[in-house]
Amino acid sequence: MAGSRLERVGTVFTRVRDLMRSGVIKLQQKPIWYDVYKAFPPKREPLYVKPDNRASSRKQQTVPEILYREDEVRVKFYKQYKAGLAFELSKPNSVSLCQRFVDKYMALKSCHSELNDSALFEETGKALLVDGIILRRRQLTPVAAEPRDSILKLKLADLLADQQAASANSEETTAHTTDTQAP
Repeated sequence: MAGSRLERVGTVFTRVRDLMRSGVIKLQQKPIWYDVYKAFPPKREPLYVKPDNRASSRKQQTVPEILYREDEVRVKFYKQYKAGLAFELSKPNSVSLCQRFVDKYMALKSCHSELNDSALFEETGKALLVDGIILRRRQLTPVAAEPRDSILKLKLADLLADQQAASANSEETTAHTTDTQAP
């Protein structure tokens, strides 16, 4: 055999080359990539380097959070306004409502740097309204909805009262018509 199958002893190319020299692999069976690799060898020979698994050499790498000023504006936008319609991904120039808000916010911030963030946020909403974009605010306190059963009971009670009134009216009309026909 040609030795170990691990890359520590040699590369795949050197093992195939040695197997061909020894006659284990015939020239008709050589891999397709062999001639290409032989004609264009890599600049650096691929070597096996044993990974260092000692606990002292491994450091915990933490990736810092990447937050931009625009992200803070987006968060505040989505908390205060409804997102609006979804934009079409098939149109490459489509811009979401939130992105329009952020762009207008940044443009106003560059012009009016003396305004604080909340005033600038309100001014951005007004500027978009002037541009014809209507922003719908979210309801900060949800409206307390009546339970479904109580609404159903009210509707049933109204329906029953209507039926009773209708039946009373029909009894009166029949009594009135019998009185007029009796002489």
